[in-house]
Amino acid sequence: MLGTRRACGGAWLLRAARGPDPGRSASGARGQGWLQPTGYDTGVKVYNSLTRRKDPLIVSRADAASWYSCGPTVYDHAHLGHACSYVRFDIIRRILSRVFGCTVVMVMGITDVDDKIIRRANEIRNLCLVSPRVRCPPWPPWKRSARSCDAGVAVGAMSVSPASLARLYEEDFKQDMAALKVLPPTAYLRVTEHVPQIVAFIERLIANGHAYCTAKGNVYFDLQSRGDRYGKLVGVAPGPVGEPVDSDKRHTSDFALWKAAKPQEPFWGSPWGDGRPGWHIECSTIASLVFGSQLDIHSGGVDLAFPHHENEIAQCEAFHQCPQWGNYFLHSGHLHVKGGGEKMSKSLKNYVTIKDFLRSTSPDVFRLFCLRSSYRSAIDYSEGALLEARSLLRATAAFVEDARAYLRGQLAGGPIQEDVLWERLGRTKAAVQAALADDFDTVRAVDAVMDLVHHGNRQLKAASEEPRGPRSPAVLGAIVAFVEQFFETVGISLAERQCVPGAGSPAALHSLVEELVRFRLKVRQFALASGEAPGEAPGEARRQRLLERQPLLEACDALRRDLAVHGISIKDRSGSSTWELLDPRTEDPKPRS
Repeated sequence: MLGTRRACGGAWLLRAARGPDPGRSASGARGQGWLQPTGYDTGVKVYNSLTRRKDPLIVSRADAASWYSCGPTVYDHAHLGHACSYVRFDIIRRILSRVFGCTVVMVMGITDVDDKIIRRANEIRNLCLVSPRVRCPPWPPWKRSARSCDAGVAVGAMSVSPASLARLYEEDFKQDMAALKVLPPTAYLRVTEHVPQIVAFIERLIANGHAYCTAKGNVYFDLQSRGDRYGKLVGVAPGPVGEPVDSDKRHTSDFALWKAAKPQEPFWGSPWGDGRPGWHIECSTIASLVFGSQLDIHSGGVDLAFPHHENEIAQCEAFHQCPQWGNYFLHSGHLHVKGGGEKMSKSLKNYVTIKDFLRSTSPDVFRLFCLRSSYRSAIDYSEGALLEARSLLRATAAFVEDARAYLRGQLAGGPIQEDVLWERLGRTKAAVQAALADDFDTVRAVDAVMDLVHHGNRQLKAASEEPRGPRSPAVLGAIVAFVEQFFETVGISLAERQCVPGAGSPAALHSLVEELVRFRLKVRQFALASGEAPGEAPGEARRQRLLERQPLLEACDALRRDLAVHGISIKDRSGSSTWELLDPRTEDPKPRS
């Protein structure tokens, strides 16, 4: 409970403090003394921020690779900059699991107590108090009470709990991730639910000589106690900027592990007085709680490398008394606003929320947009780049639909160059595997798949121009299966028809459209049939009959256009008609007048 101290410590803490197996030598500066782990070689070479080179990715166990992901600080809606990082690492996680046979155990920490959360709660509370015409958000967390709320904050007439605000935005974040098709971690761990363990972690750091308490009740990590072992990610630590004149640190570069309580802020009890955890200690404790003294993979945005990840390394290696805690650090590049060259962020007020974005663009389009750049590189957000991703996705879906029509005999076509396509398919599979094993190079992998689609389309076009002769459906079936499997691996589904949002039951809609398209086909075939009666002279009578049936053809065309507006695309082929149900967010927008 907030504001009280619970018994801390535990078996996990004792086990974790014992450290790794003996015999591992101490590591030095960045890239020097990195210890290549032993275990399961995934077959992937990954760019490791610890060494600044591509290293063989070797995890402790194939059936339980440990991965810690820095989660959000939940004080507002997530934006596309967050989405880009989480989608990119979701793609990597899927590839590791589905291509390289590595089961990932992922833990994500949720920062639900922080200066930003407290500030945001106070801003909303003050807005409600000062502006009578402004209605407080009608969420259950908002309370009117003169007593202390459940986060230990007494505010008077209107009580806005930072803890309740955090819960609200945590759920909002999870909904955004689900909408983006990001797989949930194996477990979410909240900071506020692990404060006793954080206190015990800090106590161990003090006992090991790496932290100190001040008269004000603050606890700091003693950076000089690390010697030259600090700076594994950034080399030399930049000096602090804007240090308060009344700071009680021993050295300006030391960082906070425990912050003494301030008025109207959440607090917990500790041996050093009431207060709350610092930012960096949260992730170190949570990751150690689950994974102990050795972590396979740690991920986050490139802006977290310093100081957050650097300080995590210092804390964990000082706590576990080990030379190397995290074996691989993966960092994703920023999402930039094109033209400005600046990252998308709330502080710069240049962001687009995930919810707003997904109203007009599908998660599959955004995922393909992310796939078309290295996860480590910065990426420009622009309408042009999204249009390119949308166009590629539609072209791929159209090829799959046409190839299926050829398989079913609905697309009039003759023989194709089967041996050429088989050879092309084999080369593409090898190229995709090699690209993904090279630091998850999705750019090369997508290019190889799209090249295969291009050649498949050329063969279908050639076959339709020469409709006579034996058919060769097997190779096209194999290509369709591979293309669908690739996109399914990275989280994009081409196999299932996507239901238009809000359209009701997909099964019922499918049956309804199937009957409608079948009826339209019969009408169209009747209108196109020559229907010459016995003994009737060809020519004028046939032309007259086709002229009389022209309104039927026009009605069929009008129905096709009308249904397209609602996301139902009908394709008339020789002797048959096929259809697909499209998510309108994957379609090219109509030109504006």
